[in-house]
Amino acid sequence: MLIRKDEIGVFVFDFDGTLIDSAPGILEAFSAAMNDAGIVSCVPLDSNLIGPPLAETLMRISGSSDAALIRLLTEKFKHHYDSAGVASTHAYPGVETMLERFMETGVPMHVSTNKRLSVTRAIIEKLGWQDRFASVYALDMVEPRLPGKAQLLSKQIGEQGIDSARTCYVGDKLEDGHAADANGLAFFYASWGYGGLERGQMDARWRWLNHPADFL
Repeated sequence: MLIRKDEIGVFVFDFDGTLIDSAPGILEAFSAAMNDAGIVSCVPLDSNLIGPPLAETLMRISGSSDAALIRLLTEKFKHHYDSAGVASTHAYPGVETMLERFMETGVPMHVSTNKRLSVTRAIIEKLGWQDRFASVYALDMVEPRLPGKAQLLSKQIGEQGIDSARTCYVGDKLEDGHAADANGLAFFYASWGYGGLERGQMDARWRWLNHPADFL
């Protein structure tokens, strides 16, 4: 499916599973954190874990909501991921070309992610994307952290003066589509990511993307 240039004026991107393939580094950090704490994971450590906020995922894989344990696992995860995980993160094939084309044509781009803001910025710097995005928003950019992606997009739209009528959100999770709907944004589903949706699960208003080149 090709997207006409006059349909959309602003793009907001999810990060993990949409622009970057972060699964190997994240899953390795989860495994290392659990091993360090002497805990066996309650669920398989696979790409289905990518996307939700860190504490939520750590509760899922540890099978515990104990605050002290989750804090311990969080610190151990950060210790592993913020070095080796960031270094092993790469853009999906075709994403660099897509971003360059949008830069050349002056299309504003933003990032809105559940990922921690500090590590998101570290990966953007590692990939040389510092000049690509007009803004980068994450749930933990305020204290207390925002409750979800819908609220994050609302904050970004309001503070950045984004015209929702001419904006689409690009993501790889069902949550992303619902967050876009809640804010009156068009939604494009990045099928190369971790969401695992099938076409039959798509809302009639959403658009399916096979590859970043579909935008071009």
